[in-house]
Amino acid sequence: TENALNATRAAIEEGVLPGGGVALLRAIPALEKLEEKLEEDEKTGLRILKKSLEIPIRLIAENAGFDGAVVVEEVKKNKGAFGFNAQTMKYEDLMASGIVDPTKVVRSALENAASAASMFLITEAVVGEYPEKEEKSKMPSMPEEY
Repeated sequence: TENALNATRAAIEEGVLPGGGVALLRAIPALEKLEEKLEEDEKTGLRILKKSLEIPIRLIAENAGFDGAVVVEEVKKNKGAFGFNAQTMKYEDLMASGIVDPTKVVRSALENAASAASMFLITEAVVGEYPEKEEKSKMPSMPEEY
């Protein structure tokens, strides 16, 4: 399919990283080194960023029926490509298992997220819309054929 071709091209261009959210989780220690150089409001942003980098692996684990927080902590205890394989439901070397993400895709996702976040920071107001709640009738509905 087109997605597979694009992923393959991206992998050829910039290589691959361990998939399953592991590469993002492994980036957190590098961010922690920056923390001491930042102002207080910047530290708040950095804490939010660090938490957001845990979300992919947490959601993968939860979608597989595991406690996401437990999986994140288990993966953090280890190094490199060690991660949680939701397909086999085991912790293993994800690179060896073929669970990879193209570096270009991960980098682009981070750049786009940072760009969107910075737009919110310089925006004076944001308008949101709550989805409308459907009122359920007490009467059974009529078939649409009538």
